[in-house]
Amino acid sequence: MADVRDSAPIWARSEPGARKPRFTRAQIIRVGLAIADGEGIDAVSMRRIATELGAGTMTVYHYVPSKRDLVALMTDEVMAELLLPARELTGDWRHVLTALARRTRAVFRSHPWAITGMDEQGRMSPHAMRHFEQSLAAVAGTGLDARTRVEIVGMVDDFVSGFVLKSDIEPGAEAVQSAPDALGEYLRSELSGGEYPHIQELVGDREPMAALRETLGGLTSDIRFERALERLLDGITLEIERRTASAEG
Repeated sequence: MADVRDSAPIWARSEPGARKPRFTRAQIIRVGLAIADGEGIDAVSMRRIATELGAGTMTVYHYVPSKRDLVALMTDEVMAELLLPARELTGDWRHVLTALARRTRAVFRSHPWAITGMDEQGRMSPHAMRHFEQSLAAVAGTGLDARTRVEIVGMVDDFVSGFVLKSDIEPGAEAVQSAPDALGEYLRSELSGGEYPHIQELVGDREPMAALRETLGGLTSDIRFERALERLLDGITLEIERRTASAEG
């Protein structure tokens, strides 16, 4: 009969016992993170980690039974980086959600694979639960019902993940600054047909690339992130005010 501990999540299982263990899970996780951060999660394998450690592949399996368990442990390590220190958890809900959003963006920029490559069981790991607890604590005083509070937490997470994926990892507005001038000829040709009236209004009589560079030049990803987050939180504020007024009325 299989030991029930074998089916428990990897973080709930003790490390293999040995008088003088050659490696630790922490070492293996660090190597896995370094590979994933530099080359993507698909580059992570037990064999690759063994090579980096100078060990046999079966040695790695002795400490971590499967790649899924490894990714779950890596996911928990990423979630640990999302946690805010106690001093940043004070203040109103907007202040704390803003701090959580900024921390999440910074962590995902450091670990871009984690946006889509986290293990599902890792999303319920100890540090994932602590992150969720911090997020729920942030909105606990809003007066909203539990379902709406969870929805707000997810909404902010979705915004941050999407922003990192689309604007931080992929070239954003900054790419316009380095676009070749020859692209301007193509844009001028396309605009001349009158099929893009709103882009034409944006460009006006100016050279297309110069106009776009001038218009988008100040919109760095940092500025766009802060403005978009503020507008998202403004919408949540209005929802809280609307529900408060309705309850009082």
